[in-house]
Amino acid sequence: MIKPKDLSKIYSLPKKVIFCKKCVISNQRPRIVFDKNGVCTACNYFEYKKKINWKERENELLKLLDKFRSKDSSYDCVVPSSGGKDSAYVAHELKTKYGMNPISVTWSPLKYTDIGLKNLNAFNDSGFDIIMGMPRGDIKKKMTREALIEMGDPFQGFIYGQVLFPVTIALNYGIRLIFRGENAEAEYGGKQESWDKKLLTLQEFQNVYFSNYSLDFWLQKGFTKRDLAFFYPPDASGTKGKLCDSYFYGYFRNWSNHSNYYYASKNTGFTPNERRTEGTYTKYSSIDDKLDTFHHWFSLLKFAHGRCTSNAAREVREGYITREEAVALVHKYDNEFPNRYFEEFLEFTGLNEKEFWDIADSWRNKNLWTLKGNDWVKKFPVS
Repeated sequence: MIKPKDLSKIYSLPKKVIFCKKCVISNQRPRIVFDKNGVCTACNYFEYKKKINWKERENELLKLLDKFRSKDSSYDCVVPSSGGKDSAYVAHELKTKYGMNPISVTWSPLKYTDIGLKNLNAFNDSGFDIIMGMPRGDIKKKMTREALIEMGDPFQGFIYGQVLFPVTIALNYGIRLIFRGENAEAEYGGKQESWDKKLLTLQEFQNVYFSNYSLDFWLQKGFTKRDLAFFYPPDASGTKGKLCDSYFYGYFRNWSNHSNYYYASKNTGFTPNERRTEGTYTKYSSIDDKLDTFHHWFSLLKFAHGRCTSNAAREVREGYITREEAVALVHKYDNEFPNRYFEEFLEFTGLNEKEFWDIADSWRNKNLWTLKGNDWVKKFPVS
């Protein structure tokens, strides 16, 4: 039996559960803030975006691009890319609308889906060079397993590479400019001070995306520096260029998942899945990795906030569905277990079913869940 985690202490979660008056997000999402009217920062940020002068933001982008645009057809920016709709939109628009010469950098998924590979190849065929980082399989599997146990998130090892490997490529090529997609802290409900952030330092990435666990943490868990060498970016002093900056493309351009989907479908051959993703109703978000659904399912255990909640809340803000429709979708799909790739997940991590469920139970937030018969149900379902 694994000792249960004190989730309220680890994530500083409030005791009283409240839901946003506009969408379906609760105050159990880490770092989210609600105003005096009971509206979350994600919804308030969406309203704030309506007041942004996007022409001025685009002019700011143009000045930045003019500063770094290559004059000899060499690569002048890095776009971390999976072949998915969002990164495809960023890379394609930078190349075709703004005359940049991006190099796309992919960190290999834990286990590719067929549709993920199809979309990556289609993106490649649409006119983009791709560098792929693929760490040793034994290290990738071991890190996934340990991250699940230590952090309740099997994707944490992947996130290190996803964030850091593009920096490695940029430094090795002497490129000063990296464009990432949206500012997730602003778009999905972080603190208000994140709203106008155009770039993040590596330290800020560590605080937000690495759950405050630097790569050095893994040295205490039996990994060696040699094991982790592929994850660490090089020292900037030994490269051709100065330290690069990572900008959020969503700071300069009005970000919309739906618009990105249609853009990528038209211009880079992006294809949605034929069936919806388990735990939600959509067919086009994060569909390249078979194990991605377990990242969202463990989020459900910890915060009673699953994949469907995130998708539905976003679509309420953008006006595609009503709050009432979102509530119904959350009730129908949010608690769904990702059975489709469960056997492959166990094989990948080397866990048996009992070990998996012991780990899952240690990360289930008992303040938010109650056992009814043989089923765990949310104590505070959205309404």
